[in-house]
Amino acid sequence: MSVPHAKVIVNPTAGGYLVSREWPRISRQLHDISLTFDHVFTEGPGHAIEIAKQAADSGYHYLIAVGGDGTVNEVVNGILYSDNSEKVTLGIVSSGTACGLARSLHISQDYVSACSLLAGKGKAVIDVGVAKCWRQGRPVERYFVNIADVGFGAAIVDAWKTIPKRFGQQINYTLRTVEGLRRLLTYRNKGVKLTVENEVEVISSCAVIVANGHYLAEKIRIAPHARLDDGLLDVVIVGDVGKSELLKIWPALYSGSHITHPKIREKKTRNITVESDEQLLVEVDGDVLGESPASFWILPSALTVVV
Repeated sequence: MSVPHAKVIVNPTAGGYLVSREWPRISRQLHDISLTFDHVFTEGPGHAIEIAKQAADSGYHYLIAVGGDGTVNEVVNGILYSDNSEKVTLGIVSSGTACGLARSLHISQDYVSACSLLAGKGKAVIDVGVAKCWRQGRPVERYFVNIADVGFGAAIVDAWKTIPKRFGQQINYTLRTVEGLRRLLTYRNKGVKLTVENEVEVISSCAVIVANGHYLAEKIRIAPHARLDDGLLDVVIVGDVGKSELLKIWPALYSGSHITHPKIREKKTRNITVESDEQLLVEVDGDVLGESPASFWILPSALTVVV
């Protein structure tokens, strides 16, 4: 069966405007693999959701996201908001600053290799998470495909919003690291109430990571035992870890061996709720969604992806 005509959704600002510079080459590569497509550039936050939903509603069965985790997240949300979501396949050309989902799916960060997959027959049916929290006093929901978290990680993502994107991908990595260290110096661990399935516990926590995929930004393998197709979320609970202790743990995050630390635990679950007397930031796939209290649950086998 031939590959259907595709709608390619391009975020030109992704990767510190790397996508804008590389799009002519990416476009040629898509033509070289004999893919037929039309494309549209996003114009700001949320635009890819609108484009993807409209494309799915109008009969496109193949949508390709060109960008990082944020771009992919918006395209997935647009697909799943459509009544035709079961007929749509997602392709990914991973070219953003953070590409955690692509790494979890073993999709190359090299766009030539990534494009070569898009005309093939390899597909995977994966789970999708749902996050619900509060923004400006109102409940808000968002699908996520890779990682959501509450606490320190979300605070770092919030700090990243101040970083100009125009300096390029490598400088963006450096600036993100600097901002992360700055936020570490000022962040305080919080008292949280966790409800995992029917089990309730109250602890002091640095962060609660709710994972569908393996990787955070910067190649951090935050949830090494997560699977995208097991119908479960992997919750990584970072307990009352001090600043100096966290700096010592940091190198282990890249191999996944941090989960052996006595103050870090994993749980597999279909749902989890995080509450606190303080308002904690909540992020999904690299974008701040809102504040706690927050609930997360899994939608098994909700999305078809080219791999």
